[in-house]
Amino acid sequence: MTGTYAAIDCGTNSIRLLISEVLDDGTLREINRDNIIVRLGQGVDATGRFADAALDRVDEALGIYADRMIMNGVTDVMMGATSATRDAENREDFFAITRRHLGRVAPGVQAEVVTGIREAQLSFAGAVADMESTDGHICVIDLGGGSTEFVVDAYGEGSGQAYSADMGCVRLTERYLHTVPPTDEEIAEARGYVDGLMATVEENVDLDSVTRVVGVAGTVTTVAAIQKGLTEYNPEKTHMSEIDLADFRSTARSLLGETVEQRREHPAMHPGRADVIGGGAIVIDAFASRFLDKGLTSITVSEKDILDGILAEVIERNS
Repeated sequence: MTGTYAAIDCGTNSIRLLISEVLDDGTLREINRDNIIVRLGQGVDATGRFADAALDRVDEALGIYADRMIMNGVTDVMMGATSATRDAENREDFFAITRRHLGRVAPGVQAEVVTGIREAQLSFAGAVADMESTDGHICVIDLGGGSTEFVVDAYGEGSGQAYSADMGCVRLTERYLHTVPPTDEEIAEARGYVDGLMATVEENVDLDSVTRVVGVAGTVTTVAAIQKGLTEYNPEKTHMSEIDLADFRSTARSLLGETVEQRREHPAMHPGRADVIGGGAIVIDAFASRFLDKGLTSITVSEKDILDGILAEVIERNS
């Protein structure tokens, strides 16, 4: 069915919008892909509540997105709300904001809480959308603000293992990395926490079977852009790029040791990511080290992720 549809992914750190048109031949024409840093998860790990300022930022961002969807003739939209929304006591305030704005696009629509496992499955579907068929098992890693999802599956099967671990760039930064650059003691505490969760990941998904690693989401794509030496962030140059895993880990480790000002000097760094990317760097260090120990040497970076998986669901329910 032809038409124009939209997907919104609301994570702990950012809200992203994807608008695409389904053409007569069934192919997609991407109209808009945008990202606004709102830091919805600000303080949630400590207080269990969304901060008023964070909700205000969400309100403003969704107003912009609703206007954009209406302007482009969107007839249906799905908004997935992930890690921070699962944790917050006052999540109804958040849902009221989403009803007010999304209802302008499609009556009755509001954000939907996506479980960690469902988030992982949607991320996998989006991440491999542009990959050619491959043998073996793929591990898609979606490193977000509050959680990191691991999905191990054979290409095209859709019946793999998934696990969502409560470690992300914002969560780790707020809980452990109180100075920038962090002290050795802060890093050690954060790494201990991440190592414990990685052990749990390995109990739930078979990392030993993995023959290809695919990384998605803002921390991963930013590290990739910096490692490639891009003079500006350009998703066309990072999407489906194959990067040496040891070099990728080295770039993440370097970012961990930089100040916010030094991080912002990287042309590909979004200013709103500079203060929390150190937490993401610790997660990258942990999973990259494990895969290097298992003999893997590269990581594929995909600009497509849960957002593209959500859009596929919107299109399917309208077909």
